Amino acid sequence: MSITSRTRLGALGLVAVFAIGACGSGGGATASPAGPDESTAPAESSAPAESPAAGGGGEVSGSVNISGSSTVQPISDAIAQAFKDQNPGFDYTVEGPGTGDGFQRFCAGEIDIADASRAIKPEGEADVCATNGIEYVELKVALDGISIVTSANDTQATCLSFADLYALTGPESTGFNTWAAGQEIATALGSNTQLPDAPLAITGPGEESGTFDFYVEKVIAPIAEERGIAEDQRTTRPDYTASANDNAIVDGVAGSDTSLGWVGFAFLEENLDKIKPINVAAEANGTCVEPTHDTIADGSYPIARDLFIYVNKAKIAENPALAPFVDYYLADGTITGVLETVPYVELAADAFAESQAAWEAAKGS
Repeated sequence: MSITSRTRLGALGLVAVFAIGACGSGGGATASPAGPDESTAPAESSAPAESPAAGGGGEVSGSVNISGSSTVQPISDAIAQAFKDQNPGFDYTVEGPGTGDGFQRFCAGEIDIADASRAIKPEGEADVCATNGIEYVELKVALDGISIVTSANDTQATCLSFADLYALTGPESTGFNTWAAGQEIATALGSNTQLPDAPLAITGPGEESGTFDFYVEKVIAPIAEERGIAEDQRTTRPDYTASANDNAIVDGVAGSDTSLGWVGFAFLEENLDKIKPINVAAEANGTCVEPTHDTIADGSYPIARDLFIYVNKAKIAENPALAPFVDYYLADGTITGVLETVPYVELAADAFAESQAAWEAAKGS
């Protein structure tokens, strides 16, 4: 089977979809516009049980506008719907065009909250916010592990080191259409992995994605720097199928028996009938670690990361729905309930308490 390489498709073929909200206790169904890459997970209801947060009982009205990471989008979407169920006068928009696109809108003052699967960049994002007078509070909400995945039918790929991943997806692998084509680079990097002589079909996130950024930062860029690659080329190969839609990535990986891709942990967990994880070692020939709740929580999985929301501090005063909504988001039990069906990983109690304290300080500032 031959694999035809394709240029990134992240900005092409996107369609607008709508997340249909459940009926409130006094109104009809509410259509909340979603972003072009919306990747709703899971299909079943992920609303938390009655949370002890402020805003219950139907007294909050108005709306909040959230955009950014498609990884975080299912968490924010589930919490917003649960909050609306308790407050029929409340409405929301949750879009998932990607962390970078979300920060662009956030730093332009267009949205209340930015979902992010990485921290805000000092250059090109935080500095733009500062120039535009946008002050914000950064709040960690959960943990994720970028999952390296292949087709559920793949019997050959079981463990890859960062060296192997660089050899297959880094800038020097451009044009490789078999796994074995990366063998020379992997060996030069000290890897003993024997890459199979099989077609290589790669599907992953595009450049607008925080998942893309974190993968490059953690896996690709350090090795590229060691190998003397120019700074502006320390990124992935350009010739793979890219999408801002995580479900499209899953389908792309599932479409070839010798595929390779990467997605957030929740999208792996919910699609184990289509894809499976490849265990990962940070060092060449190191110990391979499977992405699981435990390995992500304890940091032993080498591509674990924090998930965030960023709240525009000025809009706390301007938008009367915003503070009660974030109160609810960060109340004890809210995220815990959502993560029962949106399978990311809870923060440690002390880390979550830091987010709660940061939010209380932001409200009082």
